[in-house]
Amino acid sequence: MPLNNFNPKHQGLQKSRLKKRVLKFQKLLKALSEREITALALQAINVEIDKVNQAESETKLSKQLQKSFRKILIISEKELNLVVKDHYRNMWLAIGMSAFGIPLGVAFGAALNNYAFIGLGIPIGFGIGIAIGSKKDKEAFEEGRQLNVEM
Repeated sequence: MPLNNFNPKHQGLQKSRLKKRVLKFQKLLKALSEREITALALQAINVEIDKVNQAESETKLSKQLQKSFRKILIISEKELNLVVKDHYRNMWLAIGMSAFGIPLGVAFGAALNNYAFIGLGIPIGFGIGIAIGSKKDKEAFEEGRQLNVEM
């Protein structure tokens, strides 16, 4: 059973933001159609495509595109183990700043007895997070688990 066709009801003039969302959504569907998809994931993705196809106005279409894009990404990550480009980098950037950066900043502040240095740890954690995330993205690419789509 293949993916449903993306053919929204609203076919009027499109603003540039909506055009970008439509192109991004089409690119995601194309990338997923080239992969092996389980029946359960395929059914959930087709439900999201149908929701987008039912949007009647430009604003509803834009909102539904964004919601469905995110839901399809969650489905592809959890059920198919597929991720978009820079997924792990973006995720580990925040984890690095909070899990590594803030504790390092507190340690610097305590060691130097000046808590103005708390902010010093954040860019260090930022770098650590990007390094870990980039490594995991590279592994996902080598394993063939990375979709040719950007967030």
